[in-house]
This record gives sequence, structure tokens and C-alpha cells, in this order.
Amino acid sequence: MSPIKYPHLFAPITLGSTVFRNRIFGSPTGPANLTALHYPSPETCAYYERKAIGGAASVCVGDCSVDIVHGRTSSSRVPLDNPDIRSPLCKLAEAISSHGAVASIELQHGGSHSFGSAEDGNAVYGPVEYTDENGRHVLPMTEEIIEMTIDKFAKAAALAKRCGFGMVTIHGGHGWLISQFVSPISNTRTDRWGGSIENRCRLPIAICDAIRKEVGPGFPIEIRISGSECHAAGYAIDEGIEIAKQLDGHADLIHVSAGSHEVWDVFTITHPSMFLEDGVNVKYAAEIKKHIKKSAVATVGALADPALMDEIIASGRADVVQVARALIADPDLPLKARTGREDEINKCMRCLACFSNLMAKSQFLCAINPIIGHEMENKWQLQPAKRKRILIAGGGIGGMQAALTAAERGHDVILCEKSGALGGALKCEDNVPFKKHLAEYLALQERKISRAAIDVRLNTAVTPLLAESLKPDVIIAALGARPIVPKIMGIDGDNVFSAEIIYYHPDKAGKKAIILGGGLVGAELGIHLAALGRVVTIIEMLPELNDGGNNLQGLSISQEIKRLGIKVHLNTKALEINSKGVIGDAPEGQTLFEADTVIYAIGQKPLREDADALRFCAPEFHQLGDCLTPKNITEATKAAYTITRDIGRI
Repeated sequence: MSPIKYPHLFAPITLGSTVFRNRIFGSPTGPANLTALHYPSPETCAYYERKAIGGAASVCVGDCSVDIVHGRTSSSRVPLDNPDIRSPLCKLAEAISSHGAVASIELQHGGSHSFGSAEDGNAVYGPVEYTDENGRHVLPMTEEIIEMTIDKFAKAAALAKRCGFGMVTIHGGHGWLISQFVSPISNTRTDRWGGSIENRCRLPIAICDAIRKEVGPGFPIEIRISGSECHAAGYAIDEGIEIAKQLDGHADLIHVSAGSHEVWDVFTITHPSMFLEDGVNVKYAAEIKKHIKKSAVATVGALADPALMDEIIASGRADVVQVARALIADPDLPLKARTGREDEINKCMRCLACFSNLMAKSQFLCAINPIIGHEMENKWQLQPAKRKRILIAGGGIGGMQAALTAAERGHDVILCEKSGALGGALKCEDNVPFKKHLAEYLALQERKISRAAIDVRLNTAVTPLLAESLKPDVIIAALGARPIVPKIMGIDGDNVFSAEIIYYHPDKAGKKAIILGGGLVGAELGIHLAALGRVVTIIEMLPELNDGGNNLQGLSISQEIKRLGIKVHLNTKALEINSKGVIGDAPEGQTLFEADTVIYAIGQKPLREDADALRFCAPEFHQLGDCLTPKNITEATKAAYTITRDIGRI
């Protein structure tokens, strides 16, 4: 018998009459790459299929609307009440189930938050009548509308079953219709649909029972709830327990999430940020499970470590672990954990780049997995590359990914790094607690490089002379960038440091620190120093902090800034640094901002001249990452992968 390191995680579970091959379920994520009619495309299918190939027991297609007229939350929703959707849905279900995973589909209704329906000019309904902060008038659901909505859920589930889905997931949390009804805060009705816990849960129970009547016995039904709404105006875990007790036995699986999409301050609790601990929301499922007798219980949120997931199952805190971003960062997580290759898992950093890009461009991507969003073109093996001798200058994020991709394509690879370690500028953040998963990623990349046929040369700067001696066919310049030193009087003072130096040596920062620059580097350093007990002030010339295009990371940063009491001065230009602090031109006039340490984080200067020196030292030359244009991990990883993948075509 083969030893399995995580026996509880890989024990099967039976829901209804369906056996699931393990306890790792792909939590609902909304569909991308839909057609103009919002139907699943081949690219949509490939995205979900990739998770099934990686070994998840179930893969759920999220955000599918049961009522496109009155319940559509946004434009990117699959319309389950359109009869023409059947063929593409069959393709989607088959793409998942053909690899041994159970295909599930999330049934969603936005209720009073059906913003897409409102934009279409249609009536929007919720538990009660009100006008929201944007002037949208929400009507109260009548008995007729409620019964129609219950039937919409049931008919959508029946369609899903006919199309080959093996489970349905009712979205009953996060501020959508069902959670609006079960919450005593949003449901103040006085009829049979409001008031007592039994009345408030009448709608989800009726939906579960109507679906059961349509799909028959044995077909698994899952319902997602918020165990706590996680904000002062919402309900807490005690109410979550009572809600779950009402649903016990009406659904085969109670999926316990947390928070609400429509309360911005808890968005990054529902989707835990890097500032929260691993498994932060497991506590809600664990408390609910103590009171559930018939249904199985699932947990979700900040789960990527198979050891933690196995312990959750073994300890009885949950029967199933649901993962979303972890299967984006590495769809092969289940297979790697099962086969003893957990040290190869690409663990999610919880940087929120995936979700931010989905909101901005309706496309998924991953900062550390360049295949995400491109599953279709990566589905088939490329024509073998013509073997090239590739010299890579720079062992940072881009250089390491380029080396790995080049080695996988069969090239002869030399990776040179001028310092004594791989990892580049981001190595300075190794000891930052909330960046521990970034450190793990850098260590993983270094480990993979050590196992590949790559000639690594540390303490080696790539010069034209070295390039001439190595005679490469291709040079990839991934040299990075260096911090910009602001031209301010006093910048050369003994109390002034770059952000990089303080990351490496936080002890150099005194009790009161000023950070010049409100981008991600400066803001995250401020959070780190404040957590270490420093009094931190951020000075930024612009009218707002710069999130670098990752608006959800920006949201989580703003919450941490508020929590830690970091002072932020916007529209303020630093004029002079002295021993007392920084003299700044603020909206209220010239002001002395007192501090004993001043740290600059105003941007990066690309090492383009260093790259240009290598431009004609090989027949083929590529420049990527920060030495081209300073951006982020996502862009460096993607460029390194795609550029290197093309090498050897001719």
C-alpha cells in the first residue's frame, strides 16, 4: 500500500449518492471569456477543465444567474433561464467531469443587489422596499415574485442536471438574495417570510426543497452561507449557527463562507488578504459543524497548505475544504499533495491580482502562474523548440521564470545573478510576516531551478565580455531596477534610507518614521513598520495612494493603514529633510512632519543602460521585467513565460 501523507484530505466523501474522490472542492469562481451572449466559450471550459485535470474532487462554475431579468448581478453572468444555453453548458460540464471531477454550478440571484438587471431597466426586488445609496429603487418581493424566484432556482438546477452537472451550489451568502432574506438586519418583513429565524429561512429551505423535487433523490445539493457577516451592522456567528441549523438536512453540503460583497470593508475578509492568517475563516465552519447533524459542512478562505487542510478534516472542523485562489495559483495542488510533491505546490500569495484583474478586464490571471487566463492555448503541446543556448541576465522574478520555461522547452540555459542569491529585489521582503507566501514562492522557484538542467552562476554580472565568451544564441535581460533617489535637500542625511534598506534592516528605523511615497512599496513597508511598533507617517504628492492597478490589494492596504493608525498626508510634496523630519508643502501650507527616520519609496529606475550594453551580444535579444518598465510580479512572470516560450520556433 502506498503511503499517503494526507489521508484525511484524500479520503472520499459521499454526498447524496455521489462519491467525491477527495475533500478538496474547487470553490465557485465566476466565469471569464464568455461569448457576447454570455455563454461559456471554449476558453471558459478550458479554465475550469484545468482544475479538474489537477485532481480537485469538484469544480464549481460560479456566478450563474437563475433570473436574468430581475436577478442579474452584473453583465458577466451565465443566463440559466435562457433555453439556448443548453449546448454550451453541456460542453462545460463535460470538460470538467471527463477528468473525474464532479461538475457543479452556482445558482445565483442578486436580489436587491441585482445591479445588472437595474442597468437593463428592469425592476429589482429584495425582502423590503428601499432606495439604495445610488438612487436605485428596490421593490419588495410579493408572494407571486417569491414563488416565481423559487421556481427559477429549481428550473435552473434541473437544467444543470440535464446538461451533465453532478451538483448544484445555491449561493445563499455574501449579501445576495438569500442572505438578504435570512439576515435580521436586511429582512424586516412581518409576513411569513420575515421575523423569526424559521420565517427568515423559509426562502432558502423552499429553494432547496423545490430543487430536490426537480433533480430527484441522491443528486447533491450544496448551499453557501455566510457564517458571519463580519461587520458591525451585520449578524455574527450565533445567528449563522441558527441559520445553518434551519438548513440542516435540506442540503447535502452547507458551505460556510463569511462576509458580504456589498460591504466594502469586509470584502477582503470574504476573500482574505495577505494580512490575514491562513485559514482565517475556518472558525465559522468549525462552530457551525458542532450543531449540524444531517448535512456535511465545508469551509473556505485562505487555504493553500495541504497540511492545514488535512488537519481541518482530521480534527472535525469541517468535512470538505473549498479552495478558489489556491487552484488558480496551482490547479495541480491536489495531485501534488496526493503524490508527495507538496514542496512543488505554487501556493497562492493572496495578492488579489486575480480578482482585481477580473473586475477590471473580465479576465482571470495569476501573479505567479502565467498559464491562468491562457489555458486554451496551453492545452496542447507546442511544436518542439530548436535547441538554443540562452543566457539570462538577472535572477529575479522574471529571470527565474524565464530560466524554468527555457529549460522545460529543452534549451541550454545559463542563469547569471550578480548578487549571491536568486530572488532579486523582492528578497528584501523575506522576513515580512504578511509576505511569507511571497518568500515561499521565491524559495519554490529556486528549488525548481536547482532540480532543472540550468547552469546557475551567482555573484556573476553579465557583461559584454562575459557574453562574448559564452557565445549565446539568445540573451534575455531581466536586470531589474533600482530605487529612485528623490532630489530633495537633505536626502543624503544619516537619518535617510531607501525602502529596500529598511526592509533588510528594520532596526535602522527609529521610533517615528516618515515614508516618502504612497505606492505599494511604501504603503506595505509602512504597515510592516507599524506592526513592529513604529509610529508611521506616509507622505504622497498625489491625491490618493497608488495601488498599482491592484484595487483590491489597495483596499486591504487602506484597511490595515486604518487599523494600525498610520497617518497619511496626500497632496503633499516633500521640500526638505532635516534632523527633525520632513518639511512638506501640504494643502494647509508648509509643515514640519516630525520623525527621526525618513524612508524614500518613490519608484524604481529601470536598468536600461545595462540592458542596452547586451543588446547586440547575441543574435537574439529580449528585455523583460523592471529593466524594461517597472511594473509588478504579474507582468514580469507573464512576460518571462510568453517570451521564452516563443524562443526556438525558427
